[in-house]
Amino acid sequence: MQLFQSLRLKETSPAPSICFTGAGGKTTALFQLARQSKEKLILATATTHMGTWQTTLADHHIIVPENTYSIKLPVEGLMLITGEVKDNRTQPISNNALNWIHAYSQENKIPLFIEADGSRQKPIKAPAEHEPPIPEFADMVVCVAGLSGLQKPLNEDNIHRPEIFSKLTGLAMNKTVSPENLINYLAHPQGALKNIPSSAKKIALLNQADTPQLQSIGSQMAKKLIGVYDAVLTGSLQTEKLYRVEQTAGIILAAGASKRFGETKQLLDWKGKTFIRQVAETALQAGLEPVVIVTGSHHAEVESQLKDLPVHVIYNAAYEQGQSTSIKAGLQALPHNTGGAVFLLADQPQIPVEVIRALTESHASEGQAILAPLVLEERRANPVLFDRITFPDLMGLQGDIGGRGIFDKHRVSYLPWHDDILLFDVDKPEDYQRLKDFQ
Repeated sequence: MQLFQSLRLKETSPAPSICFTGAGGKTTALFQLARQSKEKLILATATTHMGTWQTTLADHHIIVPENTYSIKLPVEGLMLITGEVKDNRTQPISNNALNWIHAYSQENKIPLFIEADGSRQKPIKAPAEHEPPIPEFADMVVCVAGLSGLQKPLNEDNIHRPEIFSKLTGLAMNKTVSPENLINYLAHPQGALKNIPSSAKKIALLNQADTPQLQSIGSQMAKKLIGVYDAVLTGSLQTEKLYRVEQTAGIILAAGASKRFGETKQLLDWKGKTFIRQVAETALQAGLEPVVIVTGSHHAEVESQLKDLPVHVIYNAAYEQGQSTSIKAGLQALPHNTGGAVFLLADQPQIPVEVIRALTESHASEGQAILAPLVLEERRANPVLFDRITFPDLMGLQGDIGGRGIFDKHRVSYLPWHDDILLFDVDKPEDYQRLKDFQ
């Protein structure tokens, strides 16, 4: 997906203030995002130096003196505002001008993009004591790192401020920079996280993954950085194709009373394990985080099957009012930065890990609002992944209706799947017998 979609800017305020720090594609990211956003007017500036050649990427370039409080702006296009030009570099914008620009952008609902770091065209950098100059009003900070700097010696040729990088990561000078070294830097409070306002969203952008090997390395790095950042983007700005890695939760709906079946379905046996334990273990093995089990009827018995697993068991006191109450209880238990949720049913222990992973990988690449398996080219199956953009509508559900109740409000995408075992659920004893026949 493109950078604009990857950053979820449709979910932000009409006039976000976004800072770009680090190295390996900051300027490219800033101008690319501006072009993709398609806003009539976008403001861009820099709290550090920019090369004069970079100013030609904007539609308009205004140089302002240090004590500027007012600037005449065009009515459309990408407007770059900088300090004076010296030695083929623009000077940083003054605090007076920056605060005026920010106030103007907020008042007129105009996005403001800020380059807040310098890297001397190196793929990786570490900040000096005065860096990076990130304003307190920043809504989002995108920390850029170029993966082309991996597997190269830690020296001035490859890393800006290599001595500081060495101090922060423990890597000796002239030793090869590994993915683990870069992860340590990106997660260090005095490294890539330095000076980020506590209220700002933190995004890591692992750029320059221009080969299959670097794409694989970037993907593995991203998984280790989730929890440190709200999201990790990996891929190539050059090809404008990025993957967004976020926490994807698993919500297991296990509140039913099993009235039609006649006994507690959640406790039925599947290959030596109870249904609910098998579904929970599958969600964990697929990498879903957190895994939330919503119970209702038979709460104590269900919970007893899960005590040694790293899951969250939520009791839904309103479960008799229908499935919508369990959906809402599960969503309310999720962290604020959850990117999406896979809903699983307690009476489908046969769901394989592979289909969940396929859903989350496709979602990371394309960012679908709703994604479901499609079996035999015509039948929608479970589990279904819902992007967080759908959460407000899911929270509006009422009665005994599931996620299908919002299918008319969002585009539903499908993942072709070959195995019709996804179509089975257990409502009656004969269903259970048929399911066991597939073991």
